[in-house]
Amino acid sequence: MIDVILAIAAFIVTIGILVSFHEYGHFAVARALGFKVLRFSVGFGKPLYRWQGRAPAAAAVAGTPAPEPTEYWISNIPLGGYVKLLDEREGPVPAAERHMAFNRRPIPHRIAVLAAGPGFNFIFAIMAYWLMFVTGVPSLKAFVGDVTPGSTAAEAGLADYDEILAVGNQPTPTWEAATLAILDELLRDGRIDMTVEGADGRARAVELDVRGREAELTEPESLWDGLGFTPGALPPVIGEVTPGGPAESAGLLRGDRLLQAGGEPMDNWATWVEFIRARPDETVSVIVQRDGRERRLTLAIGNVEQDGQVFGRIGAGADLYVEQRYGALESIPRGFARTWEMSALTVRMLGRMVVGDVSVRNISGPLTIAAFAGDSARAGLAAILSFLAIVSISLGILNLLPVPLLDGGQIVYQVVEWVKGSPLSERSMLVGQQVGLAMLFVLMSFAFYNDLARIFG
Repeated sequence: MIDVILAIAAFIVTIGILVSFHEYGHFAVARALGFKVLRFSVGFGKPLYRWQGRAPAAAAVAGTPAPEPTEYWISNIPLGGYVKLLDEREGPVPAAERHMAFNRRPIPHRIAVLAAGPGFNFIFAIMAYWLMFVTGVPSLKAFVGDVTPGSTAAEAGLADYDEILAVGNQPTPTWEAATLAILDELLRDGRIDMTVEGADGRARAVELDVRGREAELTEPESLWDGLGFTPGALPPVIGEVTPGGPAESAGLLRGDRLLQAGGEPMDNWATWVEFIRARPDETVSVIVQRDGRERRLTLAIGNVEQDGQVFGRIGAGADLYVEQRYGALESIPRGFARTWEMSALTVRMLGRMVVGDVSVRNISGPLTIAAFAGDSARAGLAAILSFLAIVSISLGILNLLPVPLLDGGQIVYQVVEWVKGSPLSERSMLVGQQVGLAMLFVLMSFAFYNDLARIFG
């Protein structure tokens, strides 16, 4: 029940923040370009609190009375917000204020106001990624886990505990970077070119040919099984070494790859941990690989008491994580680049869904978003910021689709009016609204169906 409550609360906060920021984009650009904003509401429904601001300076016209100021509402349904602009299509407008009505403003200005909402969603993502990089993002290194015999990965020559150095032309210092690059290569031409480093420290090229399997591999949770390997493995590589501990005394260094201990092969980190814990206060011979050469070390294992039992301990961790942390200025272009990468991948996924190359089961609804929101809230600041950035990008792209009722559809209306020299007829607008409602209904139906399918298996 606590998890459900957390997921609901995180969903409400997520949607409230992102939609309000989206609407603030419309509001800020409309005010700057001389539109009259009747109301800016955070949330929907009846107002819990309201106040009035000042009229925009750009709205003043000599010899006319000052327009009514903008109303600001905090409403009782905290799922977004809205901006209400003066518009002659929605009711009579005093002659003194017609120059501020939406339908009377220059068409480029109208397009700017409509595009500002999605634009602010992308700005929010850039800001979120910037803060992530400034505060530091601990990420898993891109180590390959178990490779399934006979799979695409095995046939390509991928091996257990290979580290993926690059996919295509993209360096992959983390599993997130590797996953995005693999999806990008998959959608580009179906051939996933990788540069990997094996246990021997040598780099080599492998190619996973999955042409024709795009729809299969983009089914939710199907990518790794379909490729034939698991991500996020723990190779037997020394990470942080505790000063003054047994590992440092033995001469173990960060980056050493464990080959043997006490005559037993060390295939993975779990085997190494089990070996050490079972031998408190013993002295063993360890063979490691360092700089391409094998070295033999003598390790005097220490001990630690847990729950009345004594276990071996050496004071060394796995070399599994890398932290992406940059300065405030350096993080700005990285925030732009990450936003562009995620936006391009999202657009490519949507385009391939339309032609059937990518599974429509990737469309997520509010239930899945709520579940991810709850998981992110438990995982810490970096996960929260990443989640908010991804959802914000998705909202920005969704609203730019040329669907009536969305910002993209309204922009199309303005472009058509610009080209033909007159507004669309009321009948055309009505038909467009009906088509837009039908398209949104189909989209939401897919999203809810996918949510329920994920929940009930």
